[in-house]
Amino acid sequence: MTEDDARAWISTRFGEAKTNLVAQFVDRVKIENAQQNLIAPSTIDTIWVRHALDSAQLIELAGKPFSSWLDIGTGGGFPGVVVAILSDAEVTMVEPRRRRVEFLQQCVDTLGIARGRILQAKVEQVDGQFDVISARAVASVEKLLHAAEHCATAGTRWILPRGRLEADHLAALRQNRHWMFHVKQSLTDVGSSIVVGERRA
Repeated sequence: MTEDDARAWISTRFGEAKTNLVAQFVDRVKIENAQQNLIAPSTIDTIWVRHALDSAQLIELAGKPFSSWLDIGTGGGFPGVVVAILSDAEVTMVEPRRRRVEFLQQCVDTLGIARGRILQAKVEQVDGQFDVISARAVASVEKLLHAAEHCATAGTRWILPRGRLEADHLAALRQNRHWMFHVKQSLTDVGSSIVVGERRA
């Protein structure tokens, strides 16, 4: 998939106006990356595929209408800022590092992303409950479920991009009788998986 393909995928599903706003954010990340390491430098030239589309695809995995989204360890804004631009949900982005928080807040303010909220905190300090919780390659699934359990309701959907997922790890997750997990292949990397989880009724 090319950079143009990735942008076209987003535009087809979310419209050109929102895609243009994503483009403005992407440009800001490229510039800021020279000052602080928001994304791996090796991914700058493929930022639409590796970061923008990789984030946008998560929205379709929500599975049902949602009005609130918590993104844990937002880092350089992926997926949190992209979700805030493309969806109609209130998106809370949790990031403990001050410089990244300052950058994200500047982007939200300057680009007019009214539904984006930035918190400088760890997820254990977050109040409220959310329809969707995401975390892109932050800690293990088990640690995330434990750390953010207070932010979830019985119906919360957890969307957790994992990169490569070993079969024995997935098998261990599925042995937990309180949870139901399934795995989606990432659009951006045939070797990457996205774990989608919900509590069993």
